[in-house]
Amino acid sequence: MRALVQRVTSAGVSVDGEMIGGIDSPGLLVLLGVTHTDTPSIADALADKTWNLRILHGERSCAQESAPILVVSQFTLYGDTRKGRRPSWSAAAPAPVSQPLVTRYVDALRAYGAEVATGRFGATMRVELVNDGPVTVLLEL
Repeated sequence: MRALVQRVTSAGVSVDGEMIGGIDSPGLLVLLGVTHTDTPSIADALADKTWNLRILHGERSCAQESAPILVVSQFTLYGDTRKGRRPSWSAAAPAPVSQPLVTRYVDALRAYGAEVATGRFGATMRVELVNDGPVTVLLEL
């Protein structure tokens, strides 16, 4: 799994012009990608890493600040551009594999007590954010 984690002051995701999820206070936007070899235990470990990642102001974590998290599934994190000019998406897991793992990741964050908003799996989404810092970190397990 890969999680592109951005520290934000606010973020939202909409589908067909309708806002479906968002956070309006400092927290994290997580773009989450799943590959073929990922497992529920990897999703759990990545959720723990995200929850305790100390990238908020003052080197604090969401766990310490009770900061909200917006999670958006993003298969394009596994795009391969080493050959040619058109990305290959073959490393991204198909929906029957990735959707349950995205749900598992979100559920694990919520089990820690996180306030989690989400996008809509498989939809064409518009993500808006105010990056804070900017601070962007790639987590990979």
